[in-house]
Amino acid sequence: MENEEIRRIQITGKSTYIISLPKKWVSEMGLKAGSQILISQEGSSIVLTPRDLASSKPKTNLFEAMLKISASDAPEKIARAIIATYLNGYNTIRIRASADHIFPLQRNAVRELVKRKIVGAEIISDSPQEMVIKVLVSYPELSVESALRRMCLIASSMHEDAVRALISLDKELAKNIIDLDDEVDRFGFYIIRQLKAAVQNDRILKEIGLSNPRDCLGYRVIVKFVERAADHAVRVAENVLSIDERLDGIILQKISEISAFTKSIFEEAVESLFKRDYLLAEKTVAKAEKVVVMEADAIRVIAERKINGTLSPRIRMILESIRRIGEYSSDIAEIVLNLNVNQIIVT
Repeated sequence: MENEEIRRIQITGKSTYIISLPKKWVSEMGLKAGSQILISQEGSSIVLTPRDLASSKPKTNLFEAMLKISASDAPEKIARAIIATYLNGYNTIRIRASADHIFPLQRNAVRELVKRKIVGAEIISDSPQEMVIKVLVSYPELSVESALRRMCLIASSMHEDAVRALISLDKELAKNIIDLDDEVDRFGFYIIRQLKAAVQNDRILKEIGLSNPRDCLGYRVIVKFVERAADHAVRVAENVLSIDERLDGIILQKISEISAFTKSIFEEAVESLFKRDYLLAEKTVAKAEKVVVMEADAIRVIAERKINGTLSPRIRMILESIRRIGEYSSDIAEIVLNLNVNQIIVT
């Protein structure tokens, strides 16, 4: 291709490798023998920058973001902006009011977001006009695998407890499940932040426990599927809050059966991910096809039991959410197949 050429690495002495620079580039940059060049690594590439050009660049702190907010900015808008800067790797986030002060609703939203949604972050400064968030957790302290394991464990527990809340009509337990969704989101945001950084830096990739940049996309999609599974556990819990009478025993049995089966699929998909087991993932995908049949059978039983008109739609929504968890589990297993396809390629 134009502007590309191949040059051979040479060795001088016993351990020094050298490569010659294109004469045209040296001339265009105004370089000569003795000129200094800054060498920086970006992923698997190295970038050469003349020292004079590198030192003339404006010195900005790439790890600090400034967010200016106005009195009319809704708390949700501010929260989205903070999450976006966090996901893009900023370690310091300043929220500064364009007016005289940050309004109470805005301030409370920032505090709640940091407390409930962002792993390893603290508000280190809180003045009338400015709040400063500092991300304190470094990469090696919590690997992507450790965070994802925790995230999957919480999602699985939410699913199990949601059905338990339905069986006993325990509305306090249902509320606790809804609150746990923030914990899943916290780990999800943390993992995405790490993956974004790892794609651009081989050192960070190794520090967070991954071996290949292409794995980052697969893990990113898996995080989204786990979040969706947790969201459906929340939907089951929300439906429990709207039910005021214990369900028919036969229907509860059907729901329990499909729930236990779906939970086992989710756990097998997660196991295949962490074991990097192609064959287990393949079995999980095949097994997940049974969920649709089980849901149809449960719906048939509901029709036969002649459930009253207001309760029947709630039960169907619960069954749909459980079935969707099974589908997301299958999706996770399919990503595992993609990540480990080398296990079945014959060389």
